[in-house]
Amino acid sequence: MTKYLHTMIRVTDPDATVRFFSLIGLEEVRRFDNEQGRFTLIFLAAPGQDGVAEVELTYNWDPQEYSGGRNFGHLAYRVDNIYETCQRLMDAGVPINRPPRDGHMAFVRSPDGISVELLQDGKLPVQEPWASMSNIGSW
Repeated sequence: MTKYLHTMIRVTDPDATVRFFSLIGLEEVRRFDNEQGRFTLIFLAAPGQDGVAEVELTYNWDPQEYSGGRNFGHLAYRVDNIYETCQRLMDAGVPINRPPRDGHMAFVRSPDGISVELLQDGKLPVQEPWASMSNIGSW
């Protein structure tokens, strides 16, 4: 039997990344510091999803440069209201790379450049200013 455990992404600023994912609705479910290995693991999940579908943030204490977030693909989360979620992200200074023009799908990036897809649970009517917003950057 196979069971999905988590997806790991490497981060350079764990506090900024935890704040970013909290804007989407994820919560920290556990954290481990490994003194010998000089790293911290932080596990995040949507409410009720710990142990089912988690994101593992790996923070290496010694500075490292990471690239290739686009090559990773993306993480995807279903949200209750895509417009409210995108507004919360924008209010926190997060660019909306692909706005939810269709009332269904948007893309943003984490502080480390990981592409995150947001999908509306169902579909909302098309609304402004979202319908008129252009794509920015890449996702």
